[in-house]
Amino acid sequence: QVQLVESGGGLVQAGGSLRLSCAASGRSFGAYAMGWFRQATGKEHEFVAAISTSGGNTDYADSLKGRFTISRDNAKNTLYLQMNSLKPEDTAVYSCAAKSPHFSAAIYYRQDQYNYWGQGTQVTVSS
Repeated sequence: QVQLVESGGGLVQAGGSLRLSCAASGRSFGAYAMGWFRQATGKEHEFVAAISTSGGNTDYADSLKGRFTISRDNAKNTLYLQMNSLKPEDTAVYSCAAKSPHFSAAIYYRQDQYNYWGQGTQVTVSS
């Protein structure tokens, strides 16, 4: 089992950058495929980015490609999301998620494919 705690959210002006972190407790972080999702007020959860267990495979929501970068440091049990050129429409609660340990290079796009979730961190982008 793993526990996830996000940090790094806050208020930023449009065009600015933020880096979110997701610290994982427990063992074998490197065996968990990870993802970031976001939920804006009044909207459904939205896939943001995903990364495989080793970090070798990544993918992003089409609208975010080129602005967001997902990465992980398995030695530090931490997942990251670098967000650049932020827009007001990026305002949301961002949550990290982990899929139960497995041996695969796959990445996952749906919420129901993940087993563990953090509490989320608020990102607000002002215009």
